[in-house]
Amino acid sequence: MKGMGNMMKQAQKLQSRIAKMQEELADKTVETTSGGGMVKVSANGRQQIISIQIEKEVVDPEDVEMLEDLVLAAVNDALTKSQEMVASEMGKITGGLNIPGLT
Repeated sequence: MKGMGNMMKQAQKLQSRIAKMQEELADKTVETTSGGGMVKVSANGRQQIISIQIEKEVVDPEDVEMLEDLVLAAVNDALTKSQEMVASEMGKITGGLNIPGLT
C-alpha cells in the first residue's frame, strides 16, 4: 500500500507541474510568415491565433484567392509550431512519456 500512496503523490506532483506549464504556455508565442513575409501570424501555447499582420502590398482585389491562401498557410503553420512547442515543453515534464490528452 505504501508504494501506491507514493505513486499517487508522484502523480499529483506531475499533474501540478503540467497545470503550471499549461499556464506558462499561454504566454509563450510562435510566429510564422508566408508569402515572403507578406503575411505574419502569431499563436500562443493554447493554439490560439493572437495576431495576423498583412502587408498592404499583398492585398490585391483582383486576386483575393492568393491572399486567402497566404493567410491559410501562415495560420496552419503557426498552429503546427504551437503544437510542437507544447509537445516539446510537456516532454520535458513527462520525460518523453506519451500521456494521452496532455499534448
